[in-house]
This record gives sequence, C-alpha cells and structure tokens, in this order.
Amino acid sequence: MSLSTGNSKIEKVTVEDIKSMKQSGEKIAALTAYDYLMARILDSCKIDLILVGDSAGNVIAGYGTTLPVSVEEMLYHTRAVHNGVKRALLILDMPFLSYQCGTDDAVRNAGLFLKAGAEGVKLEGGRQVAEIVERLVGFGIPVMGHLGLTPQSINVFGNYKVRGKKSDEQKRILEDAKILEQAGVFAMVLEKVPEQLAGEITKSVSVPTIGIGAGRFCDGQILVSHDILGINEDFRPKFLRKYANLAEEMRKAFGSFIKDVKGGNYPSEKESYTAS
Repeated sequence: MSLSTGNSKIEKVTVEDIKSMKQSGEKIAALTAYDYLMARILDSCKIDLILVGDSAGNVIAGYGTTLPVSVEEMLYHTRAVHNGVKRALLILDMPFLSYQCGTDDAVRNAGLFLKAGAEGVKLEGGRQVAEIVERLVGFGIPVMGHLGLTPQSINVFGNYKVRGKKSDEQKRILEDAKILEQAGVFAMVLEKVPEQLAGEITKSVSVPTIGIGAGRFCDGQILVSHDILGINEDFRPKFLRKYANLAEEMRKAFGSFIKDVKGGNYPSEKESYTAS
C-alpha cells in the first residue's frame, strides 16, 4: 500500500505485508516506542513493526513489572507514537486486565486502542485467550500472539527465566502456537524460549514468529529500543545486543550543560535576545 505525502510516496506496512515476509523469507525487524520522537526516528529508519509495549511500565514509569500499566497509560502512549509513524505497522500491547475479564471487555478496549491509532493488538497467552482472539479478529481487529515467557504472568512463573526447557512445557507451548494460529493471529512473539523450540514452532505454523530471546530461527526479532540504545543500563540479559551507550553520552551532555551554567558560560551573547 502506498501513501502520497507531497511529491513522495511512503510504503505503508500492513498486516498482510508482515505475513508475506514469512513466505518470502525476509526477516521482520521490530522495536518498541512509547513517544512521538522515538517513533518518528524509528519510522524514518524503515523499521517494519513498532510495538507500543506495556514495557513502558518498566522503562518509562519505573514499575517493577508490567502489571500496574493501565488502559489510560497505553492509550496515551499509543496516541503519541501514532503521531510519529507513517510507514511502520503499529501494534499495541493490551495491558493486564484489559482482556482477561472476557471478550466484551477485550473488544471494547481493543477498539479504543485502534481509535487511538494502533493497527492491531498483542495478547499474552495461548489456549486461554483463543476465544478472545477469535472474537477480536471477527470484528476486524488484527491480533498478535505472545508465548513463552509472558511478563503479565510473572506471579505464576516467579521469575523471568527461560520457558520451555522441559518437554511437557515445550509440548504445551507448541500446542498453544497452533491454537493461536487457528484462532486467527497474524503473527506471534516468542519470548525467552530455547531456539530449538522456537525453530520447531516457526516451521509448524503459517504465521510469522518474532523472537525476543528465542534464538536464530524465528521469522523476525524484536527488542526494547531503550535497551539496544544502552539507556536502560541495569538490564543485561544474555539475548540483548547493545548497539550504543547513550546513557554515558547523555551524562556527558548533561554534565557539560551543568558545568556551563555554573561557570556562567551558558547562555552566550549569541544565544541571547536583544531589544533591537
């Protein structure tokens, strides 16, 4: 799909484009955004998919888990990100309790997220959310699944360790992937599972798999933008590759500003206004 913007054309990534990338063998690149400026920069880099993750609770609000994140918070972040996106497919994490209470709540909240600018939603879980997925898809709302480590279930897991190491859990995750496929998801995230299991799932389903800590064999990869930029310094899982150390660069810039202000070197005459 092409959108005309002045004299130029911007190719708009759609759900169907993401699905077709699996068939063509093109890897899907996805990252998170929670604000307008980050979204605009990501979009200009021609990222395929931007996720407004409930990880905003961790990296923006400083919550210990994603559980406190509200519908209102996610609506705010979605509107902000939407304003910066022209090309990428924009997907939103449905926060805890926005879909677990039943299909009516799920449809209502997903509709609010689409009205705020999202082009699809992501739900955590397998067979337990299949009916909700079917209902949302039936109303024309694209849904992405999420299996493996599901952060909204942290109180069940008790930790953020790799899921699917034991054969019975591997079997259940694989079954859940097929159930989600049948329910109508257009793609699914696989988080912190052994790469052999992720590879088996990727071969077993017709929809794309997007990994985070799921190894080499997924159809695409997603990470949190703040993590790869080195802003979130305390987060150092094995799967994370840092592409910059912006926290240090930010400290240098802030320190220089403080020094200039304290020393009377900022603002200069050139950086000041006159009456004439």
